[in-house]
Amino acid sequence: MNTAETITATAESLKPVPTVEHVLTVDCAESPGIVHAISGFLLEHGCDIIDIKQYGDRSQRHFFMRVHFSSAPESFSTEQLRQDFAALGETWKMNWQLEPQGRKRRVLVMVSKMGHCLNDLLFRARTGDIPMEIVAVVSNHRDQEALVQWHRIPFFHLPVTKDSKPEAEARLLDIVDELDVELVVLARYMQVLSDGLSAKLAGRTINIHHSFLPSFKGAKPYHQAHDRGVKTVGATAHYVNAELDEGPIISQQVIDVDHTYTADDLVAVGRDAECAALRNAVRWHCEGRILLLGNRTVILR
Repeated sequence: MNTAETITATAESLKPVPTVEHVLTVDCAESPGIVHAISGFLLEHGCDIIDIKQYGDRSQRHFFMRVHFSSAPESFSTEQLRQDFAALGETWKMNWQLEPQGRKRRVLVMVSKMGHCLNDLLFRARTGDIPMEIVAVVSNHRDQEALVQWHRIPFFHLPVTKDSKPEAEARLLDIVDELDVELVVLARYMQVLSDGLSAKLAGRTINIHHSFLPSFKGAKPYHQAHDRGVKTVGATAHYVNAELDEGPIISQQVIDVDHTYTADDLVAVGRDAECAALRNAVRWHCEGRILLLGNRTVILR
């Protein structure tokens, strides 16, 4: 083999080997041998672990794991891996999911008049920063309709009054079913979901609110906070349940402020905190990093 052939052969050998990647998430009762069983399964299927995160909650004796792994394209399909892992999952009584890495979740965003969180999510979906496809936006007002239409996303105007609320929620569920929605995001949607709707969307609805709740309830919470001389502005993203703003917390942001901030300054800072907390929560959900432990979340980052 001459020099040119040697260089060509070396270059070919250094090319990345094509692979497919998956993410496996698991939670189950804590017991010796779980990690060995999972790693053994991956080894038997010719998989290479890229990243692994695990956590054992000693007080609850519960185990959590997220494994990002790769394999040769011709080895096993996603469906085959799922079928093969099902037996292991049954043996260890696991709650588990196995998904292709980077699969885009189908997301529906709900918004009222304020568009800062919606705009942030639309941008991150459009650029691929978060693995999601926003399949629709639902609003009880038309303020954000033009923005949504610019992104070429279906916009549904569902006004809500005391009398029309059951009808509006029924239509929302129809949209969720028709569009095969996997996650509903309340991006400053200023209507309280009924207990029935919250139950039907449990575990797949994320809300954002300012962390002044419950200290500053009602209208103009940032103005109330300004009058009390607060020293931090924050926001909390959480899963929705029947208890208003008390679902499992996913992400929180806190920003220091001082006496020089006006009420309008607090509103502006609060918008930044809300966007950051909500985008983190949506990102971690779409990447399969969040697991529930009662009213708490375990986030394997």
